[in-house]
Amino acid sequence: MTIRLLIVDDHPVVRDGLRGVFDGDPDFTVAGEAADGAEAVDRAVALAVDVVLMDLRMPRMGGVEAIRLLADRAPAIRVLVLTTYDTDADVLPAIEAGATGYLLKDAPREELVRAVHAAHRGEAVLAPTVASKILGRVRTPQAAPATPETTPTDRELEVLRLVAAGTTNKEAARRLFISEATVKTHLLHLYAKLGVRDRAAAVAAAYKAGLLD
Repeated sequence: MTIRLLIVDDHPVVRDGLRGVFDGDPDFTVAGEAADGAEAVDRAVALAVDVVLMDLRMPRMGGVEAIRLLADRAPAIRVLVLTTYDTDADVLPAIEAGATGYLLKDAPREELVRAVHAAHRGEAVLAPTVASKILGRVRTPQAAPATPETTPTDRELEVLRLVAAGTTNKEAARRLFISEATVKTHLLHLYAKLGVRDRAAAVAAAYKAGLLD
């Protein structure tokens, strides 16, 4: 049984070139073409294709949105991104949207054919530069999003500013018209939110996070 392909690119010359790669191969049937993401989603479903060769930057609807829609409407269809861009802003959204693989347009013909076969089997296929970016992202801890539980309150920041200025707990309490015990409570909350254990570390972490000018 041949692999049914849909070629998606807004440049006719590129589509013609890709069709030439697969048309003469008995393992493949080029079922159709599309010039943008919206057309790609409709044609992929209507033509019951197995693999979509998807460009990313196209008019009307880009590849990432099309990949996301296909993942919802036809999850059995594999999407192999084929583009000239390998920036984080292109790679990560496409993979997160559900792309099975990500190749660059300068890939040799043999590599492209192997990639389509692999994508059809559900195997991840990544260009070397793309794989490096994803590994780098996995290996680099990402900052957790701020939440009410991790964001200092206005009063806690007031205490922190005074601490950064070198005031003692007693002086901070007097300036803020609160008890010294309350100052200590605010500091304990700050330590927990900033992931530190003492005043100096709290000030350093706050400057690094942009909480202090």
